[in-house]
Amino acid sequence: MNFIEAASPNFNERTVPPDIIVLHYTGMKTGPEALARLCDEEAKVSSHYLVEEDGRVFRLVPEERRAWHAGVSFWKGETDINGRSIGVEIVNPGHEFGYRPFPKPQIDAVIELLSDIRGRWSIEDGRIVGHSDVAPDRKDDPGELFPWKALAEAGHGLWVEPEAAPGAPLAEGEESAGVFALQAGFTRLGYDCAPSGRFDAHTTAVVRAFQRHWRQEKVDGIADGMTRARLIGLLRAAAGA
Repeated sequence: MNFIEAASPNFNERTVPPDIIVLHYTGMKTGPEALARLCDEEAKVSSHYLVEEDGRVFRLVPEERRAWHAGVSFWKGETDINGRSIGVEIVNPGHEFGYRPFPKPQIDAVIELLSDIRGRWSIEDGRIVGHSDVAPDRKDDPGELFPWKALAEAGHGLWVEPEAAPGAPLAEGEESAGVFALQAGFTRLGYDCAPSGRFDAHTTAVVRAFQRHWRQEKVDGIADGMTRARLIGLLRAAAGA
C-alpha cells in the first residue's frame, strides 16, 4: 500500500519480532497536531503508523524498530508491549475532545494496513487489541465507537455473537467463585486480571475495557450475562483459531 513518510525520531531497538498489533485513537483535536507530537523528539512518544480520517496512512517508525506507543501495559503475560507490538494511531479527537464515529475511508485504510502488516509478521487474531485492552486502568482508546466487528469480518481480530446470556450480573464489591471464574477467563483471553474472587476496581476497569471492544452497547464495568457469554465465546474462538 502507499504510505506518506513522516519519520519520527522516537524509537529504539527490538529484541523480538512483533507479534501484537495495538490500535489507538490519537485523542487530539486534529490529525496534524497528533502527527506533530508523534514526531516531536521532546514528546518521547511515537507509533509505527498514523491513519488520517480521509484514509491517508503516514509511516513514522520502521516495523523492525520499537516505537513508544503503549506505555505501561500487559497482554498474555507480556509486559514490554512496545517491544513486541506494532502501534497504529487512528485520528480521532477521542473522549476528551468530541469522540465521534470513525469514517469509512479511515477504517478501510486500517483494514488494508492490517492486511499489509500481517503479510510480513505472524500475528494471531487474539493479539490484535486496543490500547484500553493492554492498559485498562489508564486508557479508553480506541473506544466503543471503533468498529471492531467490521475488522473481524475483514479477517482481523476476534468477534463472536453469542445467543444465550444467562446469569445475574457481577459487579464491584462482590466476592464469589463466579468472580474468580470471570477473572480467570479474562486472564486466558490476555488481560492482566489474576483471579482473586474479589471484584475490585481493577476488575471493573478490565470489564469496561472488554466491553469497549466486545460489548460496545453497554460500557459500564458490570459483567452482565451477555458480557460473560461474549467472553466464553471469544475464548472458544481463540482456542479454535
